[in-house]
Amino acid sequence: MAKAEADGSGIVYALERLSRLMRAAEFGNGLNPAQWEALRFLARANRFSNSPGALTRYLGATKGTISQTVKALERKKLIEKSERPGEKRSVVLRLSAAGTAMMAKDPWSALAQSCDALGGKTRRRMDRGLAEVLAQEVTRRLGPTFGSCTTCRFWRAEGRSDDALGPHLCMLFDEPLAEIETTQICIAHEQAG
Repeated sequence: MAKAEADGSGIVYALERLSRLMRAAEFGNGLNPAQWEALRFLARANRFSNSPGALTRYLGATKGTISQTVKALERKKLIEKSERPGEKRSVVLRLSAAGTAMMAKDPWSALAQSCDALGGKTRRRMDRGLAEVLAQEVTRRLGPTFGSCTTCRFWRAEGRSDDALGPHLCMLFDEPLAEIETTQICIAHEQAG
């Protein structure tokens, strides 16, 4: 067994190699890495974040790159584009049935299975540690956090328990949130204090 690095470089080297292996695996099923990333984002994005603008910010790509990615995914019938209700100039992106089926072939799902196979304590520590590193890098780069409701300062549990679309509340948008929405990622997420 290889000796562990005394500093964080061993983790960085492992993440670099792992990301290279995963990127190489993404050139399959007629897609490229950018297209897989877009599908993954749309599979996890909430109704406030399923737009080309949010996708651009999440991936840190240019508008032109995202535009080409969206067009390619539309041609492949993996996503559907529509007008956001009540907003003539706002676009909604959603996975089509074919896009949802494609997600079952996501090369990263094998990596998720490897993580699931780790011991509980190791998996929890790794999850917590990587989340901390990611948060530090997002803060350092002044990027949006794209977190879920339960860690957001605008979320209120049971804030709309009497609303059929509730039971939770997003105070920023003053909108009810269904239980499933609280697990999705949002462009407007701000870490709760």
